[in-house]
Amino acid sequence: MTRTALLGGIAAAFLVSSASMMATAQTPTTPAPSVPERTGVNSTLGVAPSTQDFVTQAAISDMAEIESSKLAVAKGDAKDKAFAEKMIKDHTETSAELKALVGGGKVKANLPTGMDAAHQSKIDKLKGLSGADFKKAYDDMQVAAHKDAVSLFERYSKSGENADLKAFAGKTLPHLQMHLKMAEDLSKK
Repeated sequence: MTRTALLGGIAAAFLVSSASMMATAQTPTTPAPSVPERTGVNSTLGVAPSTQDFVTQAAISDMAEIESSKLAVAKGDAKDKAFAEKMIKDHTETSAELKALVGGGKVKANLPTGMDAAHQSKIDKLKGLSGADFKKAYDDMQVAAHKDAVSLFERYSKSGENADLKAFAGKTLPHLQMHLKMAEDLSKK
């Protein structure tokens, strides 16, 4: 498929989905990501997110990691519990660093104060599961979330608008790549 055809297809999907995406529920305290970031167009094309999109997605991702991992500490097997404890520690640290960058004025963006509806829905689903069903859902969620985070941080660290945030993304990326490998290993016997 040629790049032009690929871009045309992505643009068509973008236009079709943007009308329905505009109705996507966001909590009043969660800045809505731009349509290209929300629909995956930026990721597909390798385009860096805007500073606001990066801050919003990174903060929401950290919140979801921490909340899902608290559930895994309570409900998971020994392997999931050990992984979850590391996720809580590491994502609490990155949340604090991101808040310091934004709060200190080095990054001009608004931090969300809660998860968006999509992430909250995943947490709510996990709350209702136990045993093998919980393990599969948690493990799958961790792999998908860390793939998304690696993409987000790679793109921003290469081409982001804010130098301080680019440095943060570049410094954090190897940890997220390690988390992804660990998450992929969770479901291996």
